[in-house]
Amino acid sequence: MFFHCGQAMMRCSITRRSSFDAESERQALIAGLLAPHAAIPPKYFYDELGCLLYAAICSLPEYYLTRAEASIFTRNRDDIASAIGSGKQMVDLGAGDCRKAAEWFHILQPGRYFAVDMAEVHLGHSLGRLAEEFPDMEMTGIILDIARGLALDSDLERRPVTFFYPGSSIGNFTPKAALQLLGQIRLHCQPPGSGLLIGVDTKKDAARLDVAYADPLGITAAFNLNTLNHVNRLIGSDFRVDDFRHVGFYHEVMGRVEMHLEARRDCTAHIDGRVREFAAGERIHTENSWKYARHEFEALLQQAGFNSVRCWQDDAGDFCVFYAA
Repeated sequence: MFFHCGQAMMRCSITRRSSFDAESERQALIAGLLAPHAAIPPKYFYDELGCLLYAAICSLPEYYLTRAEASIFTRNRDDIASAIGSGKQMVDLGAGDCRKAAEWFHILQPGRYFAVDMAEVHLGHSLGRLAEEFPDMEMTGIILDIARGLALDSDLERRPVTFFYPGSSIGNFTPKAALQLLGQIRLHCQPPGSGLLIGVDTKKDAARLDVAYADPLGITAAFNLNTLNHVNRLIGSDFRVDDFRHVGFYHEVMGRVEMHLEARRDCTAHIDGRVREFAAGERIHTENSWKYARHEFEALLQQAGFNSVRCWQDDAGDFCVFYAA
């Protein structure tokens, strides 16, 4: 669809990839909930309320990731920009409100901007606001689940492109799936001068990670529990939010944070005409967030085919920003 962006001289477009099959997505979600070990993919966090709650999480004192990444960007902006170069196409993966990418516009001066996300309504509002602020930039929103493939061949021109993937969202993928995604990005980086700017959370003390994903105010709990409301609207189920509680913790052996919804008591939910019983203490797995030592993620980038990797870190070593070309 196309829409005018206020007083912007150019139009913005929102494109939904034809590979998106709503019914197959629905059936996959139902199958996950009916499985012996129930699960909901983390992409279902992000309905309209979920997007707002995530923004609140990023402001929490316990959630160090956003501040650590921002400090790296601020301190090293000129150095990073020098490594990337200017005037290229820019692809913002998991764009959300597009604000992190917009902070780079003045120095990178992208000729074309692609905001890739699953939350169509939220992305439309964000892109419209951004287009009024940068009226001379061509902007396209692409509604795409990158876990199902990075279908951007019809969008990108055969000239340099910078992929931007901040916030350590790569941690939602298993290391194997992360390698596959990085490999797809590398294939789109064939034109000389292309590359990937990506933020990655590091392994650290379990107590710090535990509280970052289970904050005392309960914002992360509300974010996780809201997934049940979203699922109810999507598939017509009848989960009761008060039957469940949020559980978030660092699994040190696996090197990942896990988030779950745990049944407070024996309860049931009707899912696609079937009754799913949950015993007290049974969990629905909603997210993994893998953490990487610096050398581990450098190796992953090299495995994906990037042969030039630079890294910047904050003083505490809490977070890494890589530019891979």
